[in-house]
Amino acid sequence: MVRLVLVLGDQLSDTVAALDHADKATDVVVMAEVADEASYVPHHPKKIAFLFAAMRKFADRLQAEGWKVRYTRLDDPGNTGSIVGELLRRADETGAQEVLATEPGEWRLISALEDCPIPVHQFPDSRFLCSHAEFESWAADRKELRMEWFYREMRRKTGLLMDGDKPAGGKWNYDHDNRKPAPGDIGSGGPMHFAPDTQTQEVLDLVAARFGDNFGSLDPFWFATDQTQARQALAHFIHNALPKFGDYQDAMLAGNRFLYHAVISMYLNVGLLGWREICEAAAEAYRSGDAPLNAAEGFIRQIIGWREYMRGIYFREGPGYTRRNVLNHTRDLPAFYWSADTDMACVRAAVEQTRDEAYAHHIQRLMITGNFALLAGVDPAQVHEWYLAVYADAFEWVEAPNVIGMSQFADGGVVGSKPYISGGNYIHKMSDYCKGCAYSVGDKTGDKSCPFNSLYWAFLDRHRARFAKNPRMAQMYRTWDKMGDKQRAYLDRADGLLARLDARKRV
Repeated sequence: MVRLVLVLGDQLSDTVAALDHADKATDVVVMAEVADEASYVPHHPKKIAFLFAAMRKFADRLQAEGWKVRYTRLDDPGNTGSIVGELLRRADETGAQEVLATEPGEWRLISALEDCPIPVHQFPDSRFLCSHAEFESWAADRKELRMEWFYREMRRKTGLLMDGDKPAGGKWNYDHDNRKPAPGDIGSGGPMHFAPDTQTQEVLDLVAARFGDNFGSLDPFWFATDQTQARQALAHFIHNALPKFGDYQDAMLAGNRFLYHAVISMYLNVGLLGWREICEAAAEAYRSGDAPLNAAEGFIRQIIGWREYMRGIYFREGPGYTRRNVLNHTRDLPAFYWSADTDMACVRAAVEQTRDEAYAHHIQRLMITGNFALLAGVDPAQVHEWYLAVYADAFEWVEAPNVIGMSQFADGGVVGSKPYISGGNYIHKMSDYCKGCAYSVGDKTGDKSCPFNSLYWAFLDRHRARFAKNPRMAQMYRTWDKMGDKQRAYLDRADGLLARLDARKRV
């Protein structure tokens, strides 16, 4: 009996569960570029091109390995425009009455497959280290779901950077060593670039024609689009950038968009790389003396700690997670998130980089664009949809908890014990953005003062009832209470900035 085997655009791995349960001799693989997936948010053109090119190459690889593949291109005349529509179309063609699928990474698609007129068996995605059941077991009796404790369990489970039952070096976490401002000279040339081949260029032409008006620059396009290239990109990072990744992972420079970052998360999230090969490469660099422990540990923590934890939170919290808004923030996302038309040099740099590269590193996302949105009281659902749209590595299972939980505190503390907010001083310490800004980071109030300064204190004042008793925020409220008459100047400056945002005036 013929069965259809659904492979989605972020499941481009030989070990994906649906393929593991399929029969190459009789079953038919279904892959499809469809309008529903390309447009449910206005995805960055680079993201769409990356996915379509990688999908086409993976389909070719499956065919070369003997699989029967029915692949739908976006411009195919018979394209139904949806994943379910393509499954029904291919079922009519083949006589298949059952679909094998790997569980998607979005509740939206899980629900669509559950409602499909033909039976769809959704297998757990075995490419992850921690299953839903294992995360639920870990979380069940805990009052606080803190990532650090989960991360330690994953270290024990994998044996990565372990000396027996003890962590290498005697400590689990070396984050304290990973907060240095950027040095004057960056020795790394950034991530490995790949020139588009003929197949990728065909995709680029298609995306330019169909999605050319979306936010984001399509050219230059340099992403890896197959497993071989992705592994080359990983090796390039391990050799050239990992040794200093730890020290400077939080740093930001106006003239260097990548510093020592790997920029391989999109390859990992679509399946061109696996978590184990990435982490073992970093661990081996430490063991061989090619990278210090703080670099290897910090990098591995991002993958088996933070990434796996985010997925656990997303599926545990359920389909309504992206609509949470415990702070009742309702302001519209400022237009400069789409235009970079702002006098704030740090925000302008982060948005311009996002527009050009479909990439910004975690501190740019958290402490610049995310920080401003939280301080300004922007609707977290709008913030979530922006992040989901503009980054090449953004898939809802990993993006939503990072934004709704960590960045916007909209989940009320499921992910973080306090909001991640700061005034301008943190940005000044970790970057050189303030040097070229129209505002003065040293001015606390007044028309030329850094907007982050007054918005920070106004946020604390506005949400005092919720946060004043938080032990990690008590010192900030004591400082605020000592300001006396200066409080009014901060609040007036913040009110003026927010009024300008609401009036769609330049900030």
